[in-house]
Amino acid sequence: MEQYPYQPPEPHRRDGAEQGTGHGHQAAETGHGAASGHGHAHGHSHSHSHGPAAPVSQHLRKVIAAVLVPFTAAVLVGLVVLWPGQAPAHKRTGVGFDRQTQQATVTRVVELSCASANASGVPPTGDTSTAEGSSAQQQADGTCKKATIRVDTGKDKGRTFTEIVQPDQSRQLHQGEKVVVAYEPSAPKDLQYAVTDVNRTFPMTLLAGIFAVAVVLVGRLRGVMALVALAVSFLVLTLFILPAILEGSNPLLVAVVGSSAIMLIALYLCHGLSARTSVAVLGTLISLALIGVLGSLFIGWAALTGNTDDNTGLIHGLYPSIDMSGLLLAGVIIGSLGVLDDVTVTQTSAVWELHEANPSMGWRGLYRAGIRIGRDHIASVVNTLVLAYAGAALPLLLLFSIAQSSVGTVANSELVAEEIVRTLVGSIGLVASVPVTTALAALVVSADRAAPDAGAAGASAGARPAPARGGRGRRRKR
Repeated sequence: MEQYPYQPPEPHRRDGAEQGTGHGHQAAETGHGAASGHGHAHGHSHSHSHGPAAPVSQHLRKVIAAVLVPFTAAVLVGLVVLWPGQAPAHKRTGVGFDRQTQQATVTRVVELSCASANASGVPPTGDTSTAEGSSAQQQADGTCKKATIRVDTGKDKGRTFTEIVQPDQSRQLHQGEKVVVAYEPSAPKDLQYAVTDVNRTFPMTLLAGIFAVAVVLVGRLRGVMALVALAVSFLVLTLFILPAILEGSNPLLVAVVGSSAIMLIALYLCHGLSARTSVAVLGTLISLALIGVLGSLFIGWAALTGNTDDNTGLIHGLYPSIDMSGLLLAGVIIGSLGVLDDVTVTQTSAVWELHEANPSMGWRGLYRAGIRIGRDHIASVVNTLVLAYAGAALPLLLLFSIAQSSVGTVANSELVAEEIVRTLVGSIGLVASVPVTTALAALVVSADRAAPDAGAAGASAGARPAPARGGRGRRRKR
């Protein structure tokens, strides 16, 4: 009696008798059967495409647990030991971000001549051909704005003050605009408040809401879990990593423990507690270790201090005990974690799906197929990292271009060299994560296929109907 693989009862009869090597023998012996088997396997796997990953054998679960359980325990111990108390207080300097600020509203704006407002005088040099003299002349001849600002928060709520806005200022105030004002109690009363920035709470909150809605609409439950993982990552950063560094703990150690905690929570929360996720965790862990070693080596070799701008200088001035080069290395590790998660999860999922589509494929075949996917991924990710840095540092690069500095001079400056080391070390870790994670995933799924205790799991998730058509497609047992 002829049997056809697309008849509904047939897959169930064949699944029970399927052996681990039967599909591979059949595919090797008849090209027609292999072709039809591939199409049928694809159709069968579609029914599992939205479900969880196939469970692995008990033996493999024990092997993975033997690695990850001690690591997780070490992370928990590190969190307990390094958990900070209250960050040490300091006297505000009034410089940069270290200022007392309040919320305020611009209640009135009137125009007046800059000369009458005495906002500027004659050009300091008397020569309008210079940039300084030309700017001063334009201010003297131009129209300024006199803004009245009302303080909305703090002990001086309701108090008003005025501020002159020059015509060439990048930030022009408008009536009804919400602003941030700095407060300096030691200054004369009429100079205690000054506008420092615009209050961007509403547009930033709206943008965050649009982002959250988009993630949930597209990702559904996975999207919700991703948002929860994002919130947890932010809490670990603000409640553990930053206070612990300020308290004087080693920045590198804090970053390793904190980023490991974020990795474990985010990956398992978003992708579930499974062998697939565990392989991604192992690949991420190995890559992070490589980034830490390379970062430590080249930051020391290039003599990077981590103290390159006003903000890092202020941190060093307020907390001299903080190791700034260690803080730089901690930033490299934390910054690389997000992209590493993406690469390792993608590679692990790719290998798992390849195995689901063709269970007869050995670990070498899985590795070769997975690495081809990884090469495309890496090519785009590395380019993204470089362009992201170039976009963020565009004003700085423009200054070097104006100064007609050579590429070597620009790259040798510590401010740029720091970012080059950060980008290249992170990129090396990303590149290494592809073969490492792909090899781990290929070894796990191929070893699991031949596991003797996988019979029950194979009937529900790993089994495949016979890739046969008519009498030629019957499975042979050997």
